Amino acid sequence: MTNKDKKELEVSEKKAVEPAAGEPTRQGIMYLPQVDIVEDANAITVFADLPGVKRDNVHIDVRDGQLSLTATVDPLPTHWHTAYCEYQEGGYERRFSLNDRINTEKINAKLENGVLVLVLPKAEAQKPRKITIA
Repeated sequence: MTNKDKKELEVSEKKAVEPAAGEPTRQGIMYLPQVDIVEDANAITVFADLPGVKRDNVHIDVRDGQLSLTATVDPLPTHWHTAYCEYQEGGYERRFSLNDRINTEKINAKLENGVLVLVLPKAEAQKPRKITIA
């Protein structure tokens, strides 16, 4: 087994968001969602793992060059009793800095099977183009 294979099999711990200076404005633990970011000629795509999150509990905001992602998980039904627990219930929070390469007016999002897919289209001026020689 190569080191690359081992890395793919490693379990990563949930990382709690460290409270910044000041008091938090929401109760409960917030985790950093794991993300993969890929890029092609037309867009940057972010895949964020949000297990247990419902579509109505995801909030995405773009303001002052920053994309903010916040998601909450509904608590377990009261008639369920925890038999084993590896981490506490909590929501997710992550922020990304954007620059003028992104057309913020055309960002779209889709949540399916616990994975949020954010497509950040590049601005027309940033897309590669072929220059013809006259």
